[in-house]
Amino acid sequence: MDQQQNIDFVLRTVEERGIRFVHLWFTDVLGRLKSFAISPEDLEVAFEEGVGFDGSAIEGFTAPEEADMLAFPDPSTFQVLPWRPSHDGVARVFCDIRKPDRTYFEGDPRECLRRMFRKAESSGYIMNVGTELEYYYFPDDHTPVPMDEVGYFDLMPSDSARDLRRDTVLTLEKMSIPVEYTFHSSGKSQHGISLRHAEALTTSDAIMTAKYIIKLEAYASDIHASFMPKPIAGAPSSAMFLHQSLFDRQGNNVFWGEDDNTYHLSNLAKHYMAGILAHAQEISAITNPTVNSYKRLTTGEGNTPESATWGLRNRSAMIRVPIYKPGKQLSTRIELRSPDPMSNPYLVNAVTLAAGLDGIERKLELPPEATAEMLNQGPEALAATGYAPLPRSLDEALDYFEDSQFMKDALGEHIHSFFLKKKRAEWAKFTSTVTEWEIKHYFANS
Repeated sequence: MDQQQNIDFVLRTVEERGIRFVHLWFTDVLGRLKSFAISPEDLEVAFEEGVGFDGSAIEGFTAPEEADMLAFPDPSTFQVLPWRPSHDGVARVFCDIRKPDRTYFEGDPRECLRRMFRKAESSGYIMNVGTELEYYYFPDDHTPVPMDEVGYFDLMPSDSARDLRRDTVLTLEKMSIPVEYTFHSSGKSQHGISLRHAEALTTSDAIMTAKYIIKLEAYASDIHASFMPKPIAGAPSSAMFLHQSLFDRQGNNVFWGEDDNTYHLSNLAKHYMAGILAHAQEISAITNPTVNSYKRLTTGEGNTPESATWGLRNRSAMIRVPIYKPGKQLSTRIELRSPDPMSNPYLVNAVTLAAGLDGIERKLELPPEATAEMLNQGPEALAATGYAPLPRSLDEALDYFEDSQFMKDALGEHIHSFFLKKKRAEWAKFTSTVTEWEIKHYFANS
């Protein structure tokens, strides 16, 4: 459907379903979900003129003297909220943020991704993304203590969250977010959910919705769901794996290579991967945006990347190439394993797409595959072989980020400068006695 058809469908649904409140959703630069509600009588005007709000109250948006902002609902994202009563119901719609002159606001993460998506589209590519989110359930928002003794994929009566995972999936499906599978992950009380692939903006919206619903369903069960990358020292960490591929306008997967009998990757896919690896240090502040993120990346767990490497089926590499299944050309993809679930999915997909396109434009050569034996030698040995180590701290990641013209171009000056300032301040508050500090700053709000 085109834009007007989408608007007509939304207005008709609101009337037929007796929707009483429409929640307008958007995210700030750090990926925190924001919302305010309007009445259905104002929705048609909102599509045409936007809804004004105080942008200075949103961290990273505007200064007080430039406070006026407009939220324009995106009708393609309209969904009735299934956990609210059917009588006097509630719906939500994601918004694009614009300035009073109706030009797009450069601090809107959704627009940042859409701008990069348009760049890819102008070259004939459409980015598809699937994701796998990991997270923990804990008794409350200040006690990082596991609630079970269950391990990876275990089918155990003591898996107390099996009903909670089921309820979460059912709610997501009612929101038209298709779930591929859910499972108990490696850590005690750690869980995972895999969302089916879609174009990049839709998937980013789905990630934001899924994180909210996971926390909402947990809250309703008097449980705290945490997306903190490393909530428990010595326990498995949580990631946000991204499965990326590019398609052409005819629906062909341009990552698939017929002549490559080992990896089945096209030259274009290899250039794309090479671009991400070439910019790996610069993008780390976006893919891993917290102090706690680097506890995950520096633990040597064996399934988290420590260097800018790639490998076939290798879960220690930054980019893993899933095994090719005969006749499944459309499924050819790469798996980016460095991002964690506290990152902003819009910005992560924007900067990785920008890096991949740069690799395609410059025809960067993909370095040799890092074997399991090489990865076991550690980042120092890999660096001697030519593989760049990933930053070891948020401070180091911000050094690369600050000096990167590539990141300024990919994100825009507004997002780049605010993100840098905010994260520098966050690092300055960090102390070596991390437990209480991390619980206060990350755990309860992750």
